[in-house]
Amino acid sequence: MNSALGAAGELAIRSLIARAPLASSLAQEFKSKGFTLALVGGSVRDAILGRLGNDLDFTTNALPQQSKKILQAWAENVWDTGIAFGTVAGRRGDTTVEVTTYRSEHYDLDSRKPDVVYGKDILGDLSRRDFTVNSMALELTGVEPEFIDPFHGLQDLAQKALQTPVNPDDSFTDDPLRMMRAARFASQLDFEISPNVMTSIKKLSPRISIVSAERVRDEFIKILMSPNPRIGITILVNSGLAEIVIPEIPRLRLEIDEHHHHKDVFEHSITVLEQAIAQEDRLEGPNLVIRLAALLHDIGKPKTRSYIEGGGVSFHHHEVVGARLAKKRLQELRFDSHTCEAVETLTALHLRFHGYGEGEWSDSAVRRYVRDAGALLTHLHVLTRADCTTRNRIKAMHLSGVYDSLETRINILMEQEELSKIRPDLDGAQVMALLNLKPSREVGAAMDFLMELRLDQGTIGQERATAELLNWWENRGPK
Repeated sequence: MNSALGAAGELAIRSLIARAPLASSLAQEFKSKGFTLALVGGSVRDAILGRLGNDLDFTTNALPQQSKKILQAWAENVWDTGIAFGTVAGRRGDTTVEVTTYRSEHYDLDSRKPDVVYGKDILGDLSRRDFTVNSMALELTGVEPEFIDPFHGLQDLAQKALQTPVNPDDSFTDDPLRMMRAARFASQLDFEISPNVMTSIKKLSPRISIVSAERVRDEFIKILMSPNPRIGITILVNSGLAEIVIPEIPRLRLEIDEHHHHKDVFEHSITVLEQAIAQEDRLEGPNLVIRLAALLHDIGKPKTRSYIEGGGVSFHHHEVVGARLAKKRLQELRFDSHTCEAVETLTALHLRFHGYGEGEWSDSAVRRYVRDAGALLTHLHVLTRADCTTRNRIKAMHLSGVYDSLETRINILMEQEELSKIRPDLDGAQVMALLNLKPSREVGAAMDFLMELRLDQGTIGQERATAELLNWWENRGPK
């Protein structure tokens, strides 16, 4: 071990002892059964960077069932959901470990599921990993801990470079998802992708289509939730990956001619994302829904763009078209229904504030704004404020002030009327008793009438609501 490796190994060992004292006891359990165990991958990288957490990754020559048996004796809880891929996990105290058998994983040319073959030694295992900075290991079952770095990951770590341990074409052919991981690590760690690696990604980007939507989604989420998603998203677009996994984003790069000027919609969307992130304290920290909505809120513009005679461009109803496109894309990426519907709602509502003018909305309009946003009202506040990307400081301050006034009005009405719990002054049972109805479409129509009355006039009390209901029932259209 040379001096550089020795220093890195000592740093990793010290970090491991300080942050994860249970790792050595786990290593002793494997050693006592005749197996090896090494801290590996991102855990070693993070240990060297001084940012090791309590989620540790290990590799071993023990087969998965053997690892499971050892973990069952060592850990408080064990789960084997990844055992088909050679991984068994366990938790002891506040430390979570994943132990994976040495392996070689690759895709067939047209398969969506990787084949897993168990390897014979740790060097073979490290050669199959995504990047050199993740191809370092700390062997814990020898006479003393040994730092292993066959692909110069330490050097690349120091240079903040993403390089593959083998030829990048071979690496990305074996597992195309590694191309998205490159964008993710660039965003998470502020690393540069080596030129030869980027060339390979651009060449092999169509191969990402064989990876399952769920795995693509998970990597996309990690990029979006990283400290600097601009880096990763730009890499996805420039490499051609986005054209396959989320094509609505590169399509935001609309052509601009000299006669019909408009904002660079892609750059605007990234800026809105960054400005939304800056306000996430209002949402109690990093929030996937607001980041998705900020990035996708204008994806309806390419389909709705039309040129105005004499210059200029319009995007009529792009919020409606964009809401539909956002929901469809997120569904195809297998996002959960709550996330799909939340992003759809925010995209559909993101222009509503611009009808507020200088505060001309009636209380009825303010109530409808709150009603339509529902539980996403704070998200809508964040998105609407983030959507102001003008460089005109006076205009930006004016828009911010106008929105301040809207929030003030909402807060006042909230106190007066409990807007977050808007409901008619009569419930369904009372409506059925007053109109002598059984559960039916007519009851629903009556409740809709009462809700509109509530939104228009605020709380009017049961006596007046009853009179209004009976009058509406008597004078409604064809029976």
